Amino acid sequence: MHPFQAPPRQVLIGDAAAFVGITPRAIRHYHQVGLLPERERGGDGRRYGYEEIIRLLWIRRVADAGIALDDIRDAFDGAAPGGGDGEDEMAGVLARLEDTLAAQEAELQRKRASVQRMQTLGSRLGLLDGIVSGRLEGAPEGSLRQDDLDVLLVTERIFGPLGAAVQAGRFLALAADPALRAESDRIDAAEAALDDTVAVDDPRVAQVAAERRTFETALMRVIEESGQVEKENALFDAWEKLHPPEDADAAPGPKPPEGSRVRSAAEVIQSMPYDFSPARLRCMELAVQLGAPEAPEPTP
Repeated sequence: MHPFQAPPRQVLIGDAAAFVGITPRAIRHYHQVGLLPERERGGDGRRYGYEEIIRLLWIRRVADAGIALDDIRDAFDGAAPGGGDGEDEMAGVLARLEDTLAAQEAELQRKRASVQRMQTLGSRLGLLDGIVSGRLEGAPEGSLRQDDLDVLLVTERIFGPLGAAVQAGRFLALAADPALRAESDRIDAAEAALDDTVAVDDPRVAQVAAERRTFETALMRVIEESGQVEKENALFDAWEKLHPPEDADAAPGPKPPEGSRVRSAAEVIQSMPYDFSPARLRCMELAVQLGAPEAPEPTP
């Protein structure tokens, strides 16, 4: 009768990997991501005992089920590689994994709903906040242009959904009045023609600025006569109900990533690139000045 061969108390990484059915590289990666405590290195390398082998088997089985290593690590957080009450320990690991997967499933459903909304509304319109896209529901089929929606996307980033929803009234008015849209296109083209070859004091600059101011005045009249001001007031009321006064000082745009600096609207505007010539910028400045109310005469 041959004597029973005593098993090794510890094995090298290659033997541990071979028993579990993974590679030594995988075990080293588990060390790096915090899944498996790293043993001190001996003269012939790191050695692994029974408890480490059990942990490796757990990791492989859970990973084979499609669970991400980061989630496995978080679930194992605080659990020893092995233990006297292994059943309760594993039950706790699985409970934490269940909580993690439930949260991920809810987030995945939210993302799918966003994608489905974009598919339903169209990729451009679906990118806008619901209060903005809802404001545009009355636009005639095909009347909204890609440039219109892009402008609203930029406005939403700077002034928030409510600001973009108010500006949406502009595009609704243009969509409903072909003549007004044609005049808008004409003035846009005139402004675009004020390129770098045009001096800031060229008479065309002041002329286009005056035409812009006349057009904006006419557009505002159309917006007011269409009853959109009342709709905007209703939007403000609805917004205040959804955002109580304690949220009044919150940033209008999306919640910034943790650790980032919240920037003002002016800073956001300054970081948005526009290929405007000095003459065109001067034209915009003049148009604003033409629309500003005159200062009252000083009393003697």
